[in-house]
Amino acid sequence: MINVIASIEIKEGKLAEFIEIFKANIPEVFKEKGCIEYMPTVDIKTGLPPQDLNDKVVTIIEKWDSVEDLQAHLSAPHMISYQKKVKNIVEKVSIKVLKEA
Repeated sequence: MINVIASIEIKEGKLAEFIEIFKANIPEVFKEKGCIEYMPTVDIKTGLPPQDLNDKVVTIIEKWDSVEDLQAHLSAPHMISYQKKVKNIVEKVSIKVLKEA
């Protein structure tokens, strides 16, 4: 199993639009081979140091059976469609693909 943490920085004032588009795609992602978990999250203020808050970032938490399943996910037709829909509201994307230590 692998874990993916994707950080997506959204243009100012576009967060709600992004989340709506993202959530509409979730049922299709869960139909994919190897998808265990797939959810968008946003920062909450906790006062815990050294928390780094950013209200323009959506962090996607994912779990997949394998890297191959993740690679297939990235090229799935519904993901290509999703990427086109959010292209003009996303500033920056970074991902970490992790395995258990």
